[in-house]
Amino acid sequence: MSGVLTQFRSFDRPVQLLALNQFTINIGFYMLMPYLAAHLSLGLGLAGWLVGLILGVRNFSQQGMFLLGGALADRFGYKPLIVAGCALRTGGFAMLGLVDTVPALVIASAATGFAGALFNPAVRAYVAKDAGERRVEAFALFNVFYQSGILLGPLIGLALTGIAFQVTCLVAAVVFAGLTVLQIRALPARSDAEHTEAARSSTGGWKTALRNRRFLAFSAAMIGSYVMSFQVYLALPLETRRLAPSDTIGTIEVGVLFAVSGLIAIAGQLKITAWCRRRWSHGRCLVVGLTLMGSAFVAPLLTAAAGPGESWSWSAAWTFVPLLVSISLLTLGTVVVFPFEMDTIVSLSGNRLVATHYGLYNTICGIGIAVGNLATGSALDLARDAGVPWLPWVVLIGVGALCASAIHALGRSGRLEPAAAPALATT
Repeated sequence: MSGVLTQFRSFDRPVQLLALNQFTINIGFYMLMPYLAAHLSLGLGLAGWLVGLILGVRNFSQQGMFLLGGALADRFGYKPLIVAGCALRTGGFAMLGLVDTVPALVIASAATGFAGALFNPAVRAYVAKDAGERRVEAFALFNVFYQSGILLGPLIGLALTGIAFQVTCLVAAVVFAGLTVLQIRALPARSDAEHTEAARSSTGGWKTALRNRRFLAFSAAMIGSYVMSFQVYLALPLETRRLAPSDTIGTIEVGVLFAVSGLIAIAGQLKITAWCRRRWSHGRCLVVGLTLMGSAFVAPLLTAAAGPGESWSWSAAWTFVPLLVSISLLTLGTVVVFPFEMDTIVSLSGNRLVATHYGLYNTICGIGIAVGNLATGSALDLARDAGVPWLPWVVLIGVGALCASAIHALGRSGRLEPAAAPALATT
């Protein structure tokens, strides 16, 4: 913990404030979102397809609008978009707790998603700009606060939802209202002022990003990393529950998986990043991290053919060990990749229209996650129905190998370094 504080104090106020903001943003978000589906289905009695629609609108309005949010940040400055996003999420979370009609819930869900599309690219571009040559260190620190919020948020939400889901929503809204005021008062204004001409045109910013072939190749190669990391929420919890001797034990074991993942990221991020920087190039760090992520899915092969235990026993407990190993390796790989991934995006943008590049990157990876989750879900169904329990894990191992190979090839060809500065597109 002392290392985190030392690193935190070594940065200027904007990076410190944005790290604390992200910690608080994730607390507010994760105290509410894990319990929203249960509120919609059990509390309000909505049909399953309506619950899926409302949650899908939130996801689309965030993932699908990242490019717009990034372009707006480059046009109007990072601070206004961060403030606008927090203010919009304040209203969206308050609505989720106060309304009970489907149209109003859809609007509230869309608002919470679009809010993320507004402030996420702006926050990352702001951190990159303010940290300068210390971008990798800054993003490592950022991820510590990010993961801490993810770990703490659901615990707070569990306690509040025990009172009433409406209380959770209103507390989350208060959190974001406080963040809005804090950032208006304390966050200095920042923007990509050098590139105002392109950023202020209607399409110039995103045209510039779409013409950046090295950036697009990197984005495509990294899609697999997001598909793999999302298995913390999909394949690994499902497999844990399948092998657990009871629903209660399965729920506890899934909670343990999330806790282990969060603790590894929080405790190890800064030391692992520093260790990697001393030994390898950025491209090599990415390849090593992606290889670790892919190898994480080897361990579940050991128990893929096993069935659920009839009751708790040591043999049943041992079937959980490969899943713990898997989540640990997957988190370790993500910890290695994240700061170098964020830095590479800035480098490939040539430090031009950084928020737009972050927005486009998130949009590309968001589409990849949707397709990848569909494929993973289909593989899980096929594994169950056709009696090939190893299939989803072999597919994910292959995704990791393909992703690592693609980044290795880009690195060897020099395409992880920026090309000569492209001309800014205008209309």
